[in-house]
Amino acid sequence: MKTYRTTLARRLGNALFAPALRAGLVRPYALLTVRGRTSGRPRSTPVRVMTHDGQRYLVAPYGAVGWVLNVRAAGKVTLRRGRWRAVYSVVECGPDEAGPVLRAYARAEPITRPYFDARASDPPAAFAAEAGRHPVFRLVPA
Repeated sequence: MKTYRTTLARRLGNALFAPALRAGLVRPYALLTVRGRTSGRPRSTPVRVMTHDGQRYLVAPYGAVGWVLNVRAAGKVTLRRGRWRAVYSVVECGPDEAGPVLRAYARAEPITRPYFDARASDPPAAFAAEAGRHPVFRLVPA
């Protein structure tokens, strides 16, 4: 499994991607905004919103990065794409619920596959074993 490093290229990519999300141009991505756990100021980052079995999820393919820690502390997030905006409470999923979602995410986002030990073709149980390293949050309308 590859370790995630925030590089200059990644920061620049996110900085260029965010205006496209504000304009509503890119689906199924959204701009996640959450209150910073120490500063209290709003923090935003582009995320892919996964839909699985009629539920919407946020997946942290790179592990417990800053936005994950902020979401855990805040308990709610705002998602935005163009004029659409919604506030959600978040519920962190256990391994049984997270496994199928992580598998679907790895299939949908090939760029993140090196960060998983399981392969996209592996069963959901292989991804459930990785749920502790790749948090998954179910979105509940607030």
